[in-house]
Amino acid sequence: MAGPLVVAQGIENAQMYEVVKIGNEKIVGEVIRVQGDNVFIQVYEETYGIGPGEPVYLTGSPLSVQLGPGLLSNIYDGIQRPLSDLSAQAGDFITRGIESTALDAQKKWHFLPLKKAGQKVKAGDVLGEVQETALFKHKIMVPPFLQEGVIEQIALEGDYNVQETIAQIKTPQGTITNVQLSHRWPIRAPRPVAKKLTPSLALLTGQRVIDTFFPITKGGTGCVPGPFGSGKTVVQHQLAKWSDADVVIFVGCGERGNEMTDLLMEFPELRDPKTGRPLMERTVLIANTSNMPVAAREASVYTGITIGEYFRDMGYSVVLLADSTSRWAEALREISGRLEEMPGDEGYPAYLGSRTAAFYERAGYVQCLGDDNREGFLTVVGAVSPPGGDLSEPVTQNTLRVTKVFWALDSALAYKRHFPAINWLNSYSLYEENLKAFFEKRGGLNFNDLKKKAMAILQKEAELQEIVRLVGVEALSQQDQFLLEISRIIREDFLHQNAFVDIDAFTSLKKQYLMLKTIIDILEKGQNAIQAGKSAKEILSPQLKEKISRMKLVKEEQTEQFFLLSKEIEQIV
Repeated sequence: MAGPLVVAQGIENAQMYEVVKIGNEKIVGEVIRVQGDNVFIQVYEETYGIGPGEPVYLTGSPLSVQLGPGLLSNIYDGIQRPLSDLSAQAGDFITRGIESTALDAQKKWHFLPLKKAGQKVKAGDVLGEVQETALFKHKIMVPPFLQEGVIEQIALEGDYNVQETIAQIKTPQGTITNVQLSHRWPIRAPRPVAKKLTPSLALLTGQRVIDTFFPITKGGTGCVPGPFGSGKTVVQHQLAKWSDADVVIFVGCGERGNEMTDLLMEFPELRDPKTGRPLMERTVLIANTSNMPVAAREASVYTGITIGEYFRDMGYSVVLLADSTSRWAEALREISGRLEEMPGDEGYPAYLGSRTAAFYERAGYVQCLGDDNREGFLTVVGAVSPPGGDLSEPVTQNTLRVTKVFWALDSALAYKRHFPAINWLNSYSLYEENLKAFFEKRGGLNFNDLKKKAMAILQKEAELQEIVRLVGVEALSQQDQFLLEISRIIREDFLHQNAFVDIDAFTSLKKQYLMLKTIIDILEKGQNAIQAGKSAKEILSPQLKEKISRMKLVKEEQTEQFFLLSKEIEQIV
């Protein structure tokens, strides 16, 4: 035995990734290597006090999650044990060997059947619906492991718990399969889909630096690397609160206990800005802090993404936020070291790249299984915590190889209280081509051109700043001085947002377009004025700067005020 790794001898018929129970307390573990009758077990709880000769019990099934009504609003640990149940049983500290069902077996759900006896069904077909929360309809589907069959019997409309049979399906082989409101699915196996589609819809977050410059698609993958204190958790909280997703899965993977405590206390208090209902009604939280067993940390991201795939299969848009995948990779490294595997770069296992890719590949825009051709989205955004902010380290590099959006957080911006602290010169999105038509339709016809012009201004500013440091701003031409002022407006009045002011915390795509269009109009008209002999200071008076800075506080229905700013510039000209 070495830490979370236990070696058991004399065990026959053990299978890879099979769940086992160890010792008299029956603590939970998972088979991760089989050598003859020697079995290497990754243990999800503390192993102190376990010694040679203690029994090991095979369960015959892989580590799985229970999927059904009751997932939303719940807070789980890394292996899907509800923290509220664990607290009720054992107090503030989780004791070893404690067990709890993921879904409340006693609670009744009102089931509305949508199929009839005698109908042919296949995997993914919707048998009925359950109103899980005030705004969320939970679709009860034929489980993916049941390929096809005929409904022998289906329950009448009424109240049932997650363990009661609501349908019996006869397979072509003649066997009868009972279907409950819930079913189990192994966390390491991706749930099947009918087809993967090309992402073409933006996941709107209301964050101007993201939506305008570095957008992510529904069904896309993103990476948020940054050093300590740069705002990774802030960005993910904003995405959880404001993104136009139906379901949010937040996985706290190896984060500090105080951060997770703040999160667990804050989320139940948050209101969904679109509906006014509690945000938890469309959220699942998975909490695995840095002092919890390292093996459960490794499993937590798979638990989260399997739950995300389940809601995706219903035809919903799901966002999974993993904070942070660096801690997950560290768990892989620790377990690999216990197994005495050959280390790769910086001690991480050689398979770090393939594991990272396999995780992010489970995201996507898909045509779901079923007869109604519904489409679902699973967007995955992983935070990465590179030691010392070194983006060349293995976890960041392996993540960048497989994700298409890179939001580079900058501690210098965070220390200036510029949030979101995403560095516009280092970040990128590879979904720009996919989303051109979307932005023209939802934002404005020339939205893509405005974005290019604004980014060119920010890049030009970086060049001019080098000159300013050497000889001062007065040495620049009036055109360049004016461009520096416009770039400052873009940085401070467009990219900077205040999360504590609701009207500024979220900006619709249409308002983002109008704000950017107004700034570019001021630039172009101001450049013409300078050619006619005006100075930069004459054009951008303190009064006009103040009006521009207040654009982000203008309500959606009052955006016609932006046109008045362009008129003021025309009068100056």
